[in-house]
Amino acid sequence: MSAIKLVHEQNRRSFIKTTLAGAGALVAGPALLRAQAPATSATRAGDLVTLGKTGIKASFLAQGTGYNGYNRSSAQTRAGKDSFDRLVRHSLDQGVNFMDMADLYGSHPFVREVLKGINRDRYVLLSKIWPRKADWVSPSGGAKSEVDRFRQELNTDMLDVCLIHCMMNDQWVGEYERIRDELSELKQKKIIRAVGVSCHDFGALKVAAEHEWVDLIFARINNKGGGEYSMDGTVEEVSAVLKKARANGKAVVGMKLFGAGKLVKPEEKDASLKYVIGERLVDAMTIGMCKPEEVDDSVARIAKALAA
Repeated sequence: MSAIKLVHEQNRRSFIKTTLAGAGALVAGPALLRAQAPATSATRAGDLVTLGKTGIKASFLAQGTGYNGYNRSSAQTRAGKDSFDRLVRHSLDQGVNFMDMADLYGSHPFVREVLKGINRDRYVLLSKIWPRKADWVSPSGGAKSEVDRFRQELNTDMLDVCLIHCMMNDQWVGEYERIRDELSELKQKKIIRAVGVSCHDFGALKVAAEHEWVDLIFARINNKGGGEYSMDGTVEEVSAVLKKARANGKAVVGMKLFGAGKLVKPEEKDASLKYVIGERLVDAMTIGMCKPEEVDDSVARIAKALAA
């Protein structure tokens, strides 16, 4: 066989081998992704889990502070300091030490007050930068001044996680390059431990699942899917992307587990939790609980879903 023919034959065999391997991966893709995304080690909502590759250990359930959040207020903050204190103290008593905040919610001063006197290593602080101009905020265009203000409002030297809030398209990487660069610098200085985005668009979510800059993703997920239940695609579409994100080492925190208040029946809540946990779609989850009774309800339902 001539040298040219030999090369052609080797190329042909290589092509066939690669094609067959690719076909096999496509067929086995969901199984492979499932194998690469481990089930949570948590047995209850207050158990500590590691968030992706960040090294951060937080409770499986986060205390959301932004239910119906807008203009630096939320249902939790609008209820007043006493109500907020009772709520978060009750969550802490259940082991829920993961505080989900945002500039949009106005929850930083409330969290600061309720956590006074508790050692910093006993809780996890996550907040989000709103990157677009609005009546209530004029962004700097970066992250340094925002994070400095967040730390002052929280009376802390360090944020565990800082996200760019509410990504609405697949161009966010370039659109918010300066914010990303400044968050990366703050991460290098150990002022922030992990960075990422919260997503409200399927294209944005797909980019986040692949992009090397992202450590952690807030993703809208439940067992219903579609805009009616505050998700960015069908259940199948979003689930596939979240499995891919976890396989890529991203931490995924599920939000809108109850469809932003659309899934209120006990059986609906249970079905959503069972699906999200059973499909290994998240590292942790956040729920915007507003009353101690809601904390108890969520904790009990999550324990049942984890046991299943």
